[in-house]
Amino acid sequence: MTSRKRLNVAMIGQGFMGRAHSNAFHQVGHFCESSYELNLKVICGRNQPQLKAMAARWGWEEVASDWEAVVGRKDVDVIDICTPNYLHAPIAISAAQAGKIVLCEKPLAMSVEEAERMANAAQNVPTLVWFNYRRVPAIALAKRLVDEGRLGQIYHYRATYLQSWGADPVNPDAWRFKQSEAGSGAMGDLLSHSIDLALMLNGSLDEVSALIHTFTPGREVDDAVLLLARFANGSVGSFEATRYAIGCRNRNYFEIHGANGAIRFDLEDLNHLNVFDAGDTAEVQGSHNVLVTGPGHPYTSRFWPPGHILGYEHTFILTLADFLQSLENNEKFHVNFQDAVNVQRVLHAVEESARTRAWASIAPQLAKR
Repeated sequence: MTSRKRLNVAMIGQGFMGRAHSNAFHQVGHFCESSYELNLKVICGRNQPQLKAMAARWGWEEVASDWEAVVGRKDVDVIDICTPNYLHAPIAISAAQAGKIVLCEKPLAMSVEEAERMANAAQNVPTLVWFNYRRVPAIALAKRLVDEGRLGQIYHYRATYLQSWGADPVNPDAWRFKQSEAGSGAMGDLLSHSIDLALMLNGSLDEVSALIHTFTPGREVDDAVLLLARFANGSVGSFEATRYAIGCRNRNYFEIHGANGAIRFDLEDLNHLNVFDAGDTAEVQGSHNVLVTGPGHPYTSRFWPPGHILGYEHTFILTLADFLQSLENNEKFHVNFQDAVNVQRVLHAVEESARTRAWASIAPQLAKR
């Protein structure tokens, strides 16, 4: 048996995403073939008691409090950034300059300028941005149907990302409400996911018209954002993201309407893709739910028998598995830092449109899959 190459991982940050990533680091080798073995070397954060507890639970060998020292360590190969957004750029740029593999949570940066500096610094190292919803099997199937032309010419793209926790005045993720630490609210936290999926499924956007709103007096960031969009392929789109949709926990939803059919997806029912085929005869024509766990469906052969559903955590495992495969094959992974710059450019146009109350053009986007 060929020995696997060990990659020592350092993770900076210890919250919710830290747990999701730690689980993926542990599980990826159990489900996906790889020539790499991931070793959880050191976890870095500010709250040492919580950090030690997390290290013990998730199998990290060491704890640290100085991210600069961690980035400079010779025995660390991978830097995984799970911090508040304002720390993404300094950590990522430092790690890239040190020649590390760099993984980073979304949104990539606080601004387009920051994102571009990060991408430029990381041109010669492998990068991953955790837009994990691309690896939901049902969404991967949606992309396959679109790429095969099964929907025909696309007319409409609609997306909503609805959560309700923003209305809670006592929230453990208080940094997400601070402009200096988060950069934005629902826009960077939720809309960034919707934009990334739209770019993957329907191609680049040309211009947007947006409204941004904050419900809580004195809050520094947006609670809700709505926008209209024009895509380069001639279709039109609408997007809504809010953390004030009372009754919705994590409703990441999109639907695409084309000349030959339509597809719909809701993350709260992540094992299903709703499909309508206009080519069906009239007496049987109608939308139907496909349980995306069976033979021929993307990714599902790596896990359980057909009908045995997957969960949120599998999206991180699959993201990491595809990244390791790209390392092995010396191929470019998507979503990388350059890809995430495209998302940041759209978010910038959304902010500009809301500020000027006019349509805003989007800077030319880089080639992307």
